[in-house]
Amino acid sequence: MYDLGDKVEMKKPHACQTNRWEIIRMGADIKIKCEKCGHIVMMPRREFDKKMKKILEKVEKE
Repeated sequence: MYDLGDKVEMKKPHACQTNRWEIIRMGADIKIKCEKCGHIVMMPRREFDKKMKKILEKVEKE
């Protein structure tokens, strides 16, 4: 699955024409930050699961 700090691709592009987002908060809701313009969006986990296309980069765990 996905984890905090991972880079993900969403199904629809953001207004700045990029699909790359970074997960910055996880819980019942997930907060993601646009890699290009820095816009932050918070959505329920179920909605995030529907809108996420794939994981682009996994964060290394220590």
